[in-house]
Amino acid sequence: MSHWSAENATRAYLRTIKMGKRGKEPDVAEFISALAGGNNAQFMVEVCGSIAGPTTLGLVAAAQQTGGRVVCILPGSTELQASKSQLSRYLDHVEFVIGDPLDLLTNQFKSADFVTIDCNIDGHEVIFKTAQKERIQGKGGALVVGYNAQHLVPSCNELGGHFLPIGEGLLISKVPKNHGIRDYNGNGLNTKRSKWVVKVDKCTGEEHVFRVTSPQQKIIQA
Repeated sequence: MSHWSAENATRAYLRTIKMGKRGKEPDVAEFISALAGGNNAQFMVEVCGSIAGPTTLGLVAAAQQTGGRVVCILPGSTELQASKSQLSRYLDHVEFVIGDPLDLLTNQFKSADFVTIDCNIDGHEVIFKTAQKERIQGKGGALVVGYNAQHLVPSCNELGGHFLPIGEGLLISKVPKNHGIRDYNGNGLNTKRSKWVVKVDKCTGEEHVFRVTSPQQKIIQA
């Protein structure tokens, strides 16, 4: 990942809107797409609880903007066939793999710089921590994002992530590049973290998500 690109974030966001219907609530797929695109993600891996869907399309939109690669880890052959049917128009842009997420994230896909995880999966906390740990042991400079994470609010600190009230909840963990790492103890990152802030426009009702980094305290809109 390189520096934040507002242009890539905007274009990825708009691509995702064109791919599906937009609801009244902030859309998880659109946010994830903007986050991946803005961070110029090159290797995106999604761990699905069932079939590929809107979040996968969000990654596809980001990959089209950054020239990146998208891999979707599925639990079985039934989900594979359903996913291919669901994403029929975009099959050329997604690589589907059936297997153990822990094994794949530790070995074959350890160089991924953007990992999304369905937190409805059994063992999601272990998968989330493994994704963080493997990014640290690699080059770092990655993002690990858990969606359907509403039930993880009490354990956000233990998982080393920031919770955002978007959709069914997002848990976002930024893994710094190697030179910025102090330690990893299995309970989260022992390093400075950015702060995510959600603001609501009182006139339009729209929600805007900002990332406030330290120590410069710059505000970056995602």
